[in-house]
Amino acid sequence: MSDTPHYDAIIIGTGAGGGTLAQRLAPSGKRVLLLERGDYLPRERDNWDSTAVFVKGKYRAPEFWLDKHGREFPPEVNYYVGGNTKFYGAALFRLRPQDFGELRHHDGVSPAWPIRYEDLEPYYTEAEHLYLVHGRHGEDPWEGPAGAQYAYPPVEHEPRIQQLSDDLEKQGLHPFHLPIGVDLSQDGQGRATPSSVCIRCNRVDGFPCLVRAKSDAQVICVEPALQHPNVEMVTGAHVVRLETDATGRTVNAVVARLAGGGEARYAADIVVVSCGAVNSAVLLLASANDRHPHGLANSSDVVGRFYMRHNNAALMAVSKEPNDTQFQKTLALHDWYLGADDWDYPLGGIQMLGKSDAEQIHGEAPRWAGAVTPNMPLEVMAHHAVDFWLCGEDLPLPDSRVTLDGEGRIHLALDETNNTAGLDRLRHKLQHMLGHLGMHEHHLLDHSIYLHKGMPIGATAHQAGTVRFGTDPASSALDVYCKAHDLDNLYVVDTSFFPSIGAVNPSLTAIANALRVGDHLLERMG
Repeated sequence: MSDTPHYDAIIIGTGAGGGTLAQRLAPSGKRVLLLERGDYLPRERDNWDSTAVFVKGKYRAPEFWLDKHGREFPPEVNYYVGGNTKFYGAALFRLRPQDFGELRHHDGVSPAWPIRYEDLEPYYTEAEHLYLVHGRHGEDPWEGPAGAQYAYPPVEHEPRIQQLSDDLEKQGLHPFHLPIGVDLSQDGQGRATPSSVCIRCNRVDGFPCLVRAKSDAQVICVEPALQHPNVEMVTGAHVVRLETDATGRTVNAVVARLAGGGEARYAADIVVVSCGAVNSAVLLLASANDRHPHGLANSSDVVGRFYMRHNNAALMAVSKEPNDTQFQKTLALHDWYLGADDWDYPLGGIQMLGKSDAEQIHGEAPRWAGAVTPNMPLEVMAHHAVDFWLCGEDLPLPDSRVTLDGEGRIHLALDETNNTAGLDRLRHKLQHMLGHLGMHEHHLLDHSIYLHKGMPIGATAHQAGTVRFGTDPASSALDVYCKAHDLDNLYVVDTSFFPSIGAVNPSLTAIANALRVGDHLLERMG
């Protein structure tokens, strides 16, 4: 081990969890090494090309996982500096306070967290300020208390979305400005100012940002962290296993396969895994040894289990009037998040998607054949499209899990019918309102190009739950600070730690938790 470089901390992965943690540790002077499986995303015109990004999947990892029947599918994963935040929609919601407690759903119970909303609240506020979140606390009647207002005002609605907001209010509902992380300054009319980095284009959702205006982990955290001389990063370093000392209590080697061939070994006082919920579980399972025969941190047999990814629906309505909106992702609705007058269980939330364009519509055309009026060409439909994202909670099931076979291939088992009744009701709520919202009543179409052609198991963007935290080592892999119960120096800070997922995008919770764990590590490292 004498020729193995040694650090105070190694962070494996540079996404919402790992990248944010690096930013937190950087000013400490401690030697920090970031290991990133991918490289920097190339900046090129195709970043903003719908056919390249959505139809051809140019930037998705060229790999296939297997479902519970052994069938291959392409997962929605990207291996670049910044992780999946390079492609996320930057919708940065807090979980509701009720999400931290036990919640009864139609199909079962969403378990309580070992921490409360109040424990994470200061870090939510800090995360919102760090990631330049634009919004207005107080608009959503069901959000939790906030220690401070957003540092940036909401992204103003364009006229068609403002009309939608007004029409929803006329229905007695409570639409609010969607909290979104963008480097935007607006004039009195809501337009991007001449000095604004964000130009309010229609490429925010699912596209990497060519002008670096989206608050992704690379721009917000990794690059600032690397300005510190004590922080290093190796790209093209796919960590394939963690090795422990003879006691099994300490990770003493991080082994990575390098892009140029060969392996490299690194060591650190603290090792942090942040590879995404599936790949973090894969790394721990692949690191089995005599002391940990079922994988690291897995004496409870929960590693890889309780996988969650939300019950999602991407839907396109057809407006009676043209929709000239460019930056459409500005509105959300949580009136039925925890229940409804006609339903005692949570339904979920509704938010806007990025604006459809003709290339995306053409990509969906075979699915929609005969489903729309024949006298509406696809280009006209794209001009009238209004795009919605419906998000409901799926429940953590022990048999929804990540496993490895003898060849090291990733298997992902998933019950695709898990707790879907709430999402179905949410869709019906939206469907029945279309006529009151200035849209064609029967034109609510599956826009599954956002969900890999309607394959729920392939929609892994919101993956969570495979290395859950808790107070009982018999039923959880991590303690309340996301340290493995079974090891003294191993932490996990991506969305793997979630015991439940709620019904909002998980990124802000991962960011806030990384800040919280970062404070714990700073104290531990002195």
